Amino acid sequence: MKLNQLHFGRRVHSSAMSVSRWERGLLEPSAETYIQLGYLAGDPDCWDFWRHAGLRSEDLMRVVPAIREQLSDNRLTKVQVVVADKRVSKKQISNLVAIPLLPVVAAAPGEEGSHHTDLYQVRPDAVFAAPGPWCPHPEFTTCLRVKGSAMVPLLQSGYIIVVDTSQVNASEIESGDIVVVSHESNGLVVARLMHYDSVEVLVPENREYESIILSSSAWRVVGKVLWWIGQPVRAD
Repeated sequence: MKLNQLHFGRRVHSSAMSVSRWERGLLEPSAETYIQLGYLAGDPDCWDFWRHAGLRSEDLMRVVPAIREQLSDNRLTKVQVVVADKRVSKKQISNLVAIPLLPVVAAAPGEEGSHHTDLYQVRPDAVFAAPGPWCPHPEFTTCLRVKGSAMVPLLQSGYIIVVDTSQVNASEIESGDIVVVSHESNGLVVARLMHYDSVEVLVPENREYESIILSSSAWRVVGKVLWWIGQPVRAD
C-alpha cells in the first residue's frame, strides 16, 4: 500500500504531521492509533500493532467473534477423522472438537516454563479430537505439556494438559482446581489453586516443593486445566 503522509494519516484518523513524527521516532502512536494501524495492516501484521495497543489475542477472542474465527482458521488444519470402530455413529463423530497441541511447556513449581505471552499466536504441533462435552468452551481450549516433578503423582513431566483459556478470573475458579498461570520471570506454571480467606495460593502436589502466593501483578491466570493425557516424554 503506497500512501503519502496526508492520506495515510486520514486512514488512521491522524494528521500528516503526526505521521511524520512517527516515522522519525519523535512520537509514539496512541493505543487508539495502533488499533487503527492493525486494521489497516491486516493479518498477520495486525497482531504486532494490537499488542502495542495493550491488547492480547485472548481479549480480542472474547469480544470480536470474527477475530475468533480467523484465529481458529489460521491455527488449525482440516482434521480428517479415521474411525477404528464401526460402532461409532456419525453423530458421535460430529460431536468431536479439534484441540491444538502447542509446542509450549507449563512448568510445575520450581521449574521454568515457556515464556509465551500470547498462546493464540503459537502454531500447533498436532491436533487432538475430543468429545464436545469435555470442552465447554472449545474455541478457547488448547493443549500444553507439563514439565517438572512438583505435580507428581498427579501430573508427570511430559503429560499433556487441556486448558480452558476463557477461565482467567482466579476468584471465579473453585479452590482445588488446577490452573496454568503466567509469570514475568518463571514463564508458564501449572499448579493447584487454593483460596485461603483473601489469599490465593498455588499449591504443588509434591509437598517437597513450596507453595506460591499470588500476591503480585506479575502473576496472571492463563486458564483452568480441564483434563489431561498421561503421555510422558521418553528419555533419550
